[in-house]
Amino acid sequence: MHIDEPGQHSSQQRGHVLLIAGDAAVRRRAVQVAPSANLAALGLVPASVLLNSHAPSDTTYLDGARDPNTVLMRLRAAAATPGPLLVYLSGRLTLDRRGRDLHLALAGSTASTVRYTALPWEWLVTELRPRPAGLTTVVLDLVADKAAWPALAELGSLPAPEAAETYGVVVPPAFTGGENTVSSYTRHWIDQLRRNPTRPTGVQLHAFAVGAAALPPGTLVLPATRALSAPPEHRERGWVEEPVRSAHPVPVAASVSAPVPVPAPVPARAPVQTPVPAVPVQDPRPHIHALATSGRHHEAATLAQAWEQHVLQNHGYTSPEATEWAEIRADLARMAGNYRSATQLWIGAGRSRLARQSPDAPEVLAAAAGALYCWTQLKDEAAAREAGHELLRLLDALPSLEPRLLRLTRQRLEVLNGTPSQC
Repeated sequence: MHIDEPGQHSSQQRGHVLLIAGDAAVRRRAVQVAPSANLAALGLVPASVLLNSHAPSDTTYLDGARDPNTVLMRLRAAAATPGPLLVYLSGRLTLDRRGRDLHLALAGSTASTVRYTALPWEWLVTELRPRPAGLTTVVLDLVADKAAWPALAELGSLPAPEAAETYGVVVPPAFTGGENTVSSYTRHWIDQLRRNPTRPTGVQLHAFAVGAAALPPGTLVLPATRALSAPPEHRERGWVEEPVRSAHPVPVAASVSAPVPVPAPVPARAPVQTPVPAVPVQDPRPHIHALATSGRHHEAATLAQAWEQHVLQNHGYTSPEATEWAEIRADLARMAGNYRSATQLWIGAGRSRLARQSPDAPEVLAAAAGALYCWTQLKDEAAAREAGHELLRLLDALPSLEPRLLRLTRQRLEVLNGTPSQC
C-alpha cells in the first residue's frame, strides 16, 4: 500500500485496520502465540503507520470473539472500505476434521466444535477477493495445531486473497513456545514501524521480521525470502528448513562470511570500526550467512538486498552503511559462484571507499583485492573484458598496491582485448 498525498483525503479514501485475535496456541502449558498480547502491541501503533496512509481511518479490535459470524460481519464491513485496508490475524490455525477445511480457532474452539466455533479460512479469502489490487495487506502470525499442520503441508501453502499482499508466518505444532508475550515476528514488525523515520514497505517489514525473529525449523513463511524480490502476483510461499536465529552482534562492516581469498601479497580485509547504523533489530547477517552457507544463495541475496534498500533510504547511496551492504552482497555473490556480479559489486565498493578514504586504507585495498580475485575467476571473456577496464582504473588509483598485481591485470586485459603486450 502506498501513502496518500496530502490534501487528497476524501471520504471515499477512508481506510480501515482490522485486528483479529483468535484462540491462543498452547503446548505443554507453554504459550506458543498470545494473540491478545499481539493485538495490544499493535494497538499502540498509529493506524496511519499501519496503513502507510494519511487517509482518515477506523480501527476494529476483535479479541476473545466466540461467534464466527460476528467475525464475518466485521470482516465484511472492513472489506467494504474504499481505502487502504490492513487485516491482522493471530492465533491457532486448526482443521475441521470432517470437512478437511482450515479454520482460525476462536475463543472456546475445540476439536469437536471447529465447524461451529471457528472462522473458516475460506471466509477470509472470499471476503477480500473482490477488493481492488494494491489496497489490501494481510499480516499473519499463526501457529498450526496437530490437526492443521499435515493439511497445510499437503497444500504447500496457506490460501490467500489474490488481490492482497499477504505476509506472515505459520509456526509448526512441535514448537515448545515461550512466555505469554508478544511473539517474535510481530514484535520485530512493530519495532520497524516505530523506529524507522521512513516507513519500510510491506516486503521490507516482512524481510526484517523474518530475518530477526527466532523462527523454529519448519515454519511456513509467507512469502518465502527467496520470493521477496518478485512482483506480488508471482511471489512464492515456502518453508523455513533451518531455524532462523540471530547470533551475537558483529561489527557492522564485517563481511557476511569469512574474508575473501585474495592473491598474496594484497592485505587481507580488516574490520572497520565505524559507528553502528540505526538498525533497531538484531543483526540479520548471521541468518543471511547461514542461508548462503547452506546453499540457499538466492534467499540470502534477496534478504541482503532488502536490507540494502532500507539502508539506502535511511542513509543515502553514498553512505558508509550503503558501501558495507554492497560488500556483503559482493561476498554473497562470490559464495554463489556469481563472479561477474561479485566483481562489479567489489569494484563499486572500492570506488565508494576511495571517495572517502585514503588509497592505502586497508578497507580500500580489501575491496580492490576482492574485485581482483573475483575477476580472475571469470571464465566468460566478454564479461572479464567488460569488467577489466573498470578494475584497472580502480587498481591504478592505489599506489600502495603490489606492482606485480597491476602488471598481471593489465597483461590479462590486453590478451582479452586481442592486443597482447610485447614485453
